[in-house]
Amino acid sequence: MKSRLLLSAVLFVIASRLCFAQGLPEGVFQGYDGEWKHVSEQLIALAEATPAEKFTWRPAQGVRSTSEVYMHIVFANFLMLDALGHKMPADFKREMTTTVTAKADVIRWLKQSLEAVKQARAGEKPSELQRKLQIFGADTTADGIYLRLIVHDNEHMGQLVAYARMTGVVPPWSKN
Repeated sequence: MKSRLLLSAVLFVIASRLCFAQGLPEGVFQGYDGEWKHVSEQLIALAEATPAEKFTWRPAQGVRSTSEVYMHIVFANFLMLDALGHKMPADFKREMTTTVTAKADVIRWLKQSLEAVKQARAGEKPSELQRKLQIFGADTTADGIYLRLIVHDNEHMGQLVAYARMTGVVPPWSKN
């Protein structure tokens, strides 16, 4: 466990230095919409760069597979949107986080959930972002939920970069 954490930390530092050596990616430091665009593009690019046979790979028994991490992101995106008042797609079921494993299906759902967040946020008036809400028994605001969406998706982006590196996949933005 400690070696995996150390590997993840080292990979993060290397990726960060490469990123800043090459200039900032589009969207970074450009507010919510820019940051959402950045993480969305990276998630999709990494999923598309990952060979189909790697989607069922998992680092250890009892740990989410690559497809399960992506589908967890999808579920969390829809779940948090639901807390904001946007209904989860009728054809999406929670058990799909473990049953949808085909690369094309995972990417389709990922794109749909990322676009749903983008559209929901774009439809918010600045004053609506401060409305009071509850999620998981905690008091928050709409803005707090949107912030959690960015943080959550970036957290799992780091996990997926570590998975990719462990399986020999180079994140597309690291190839320059």
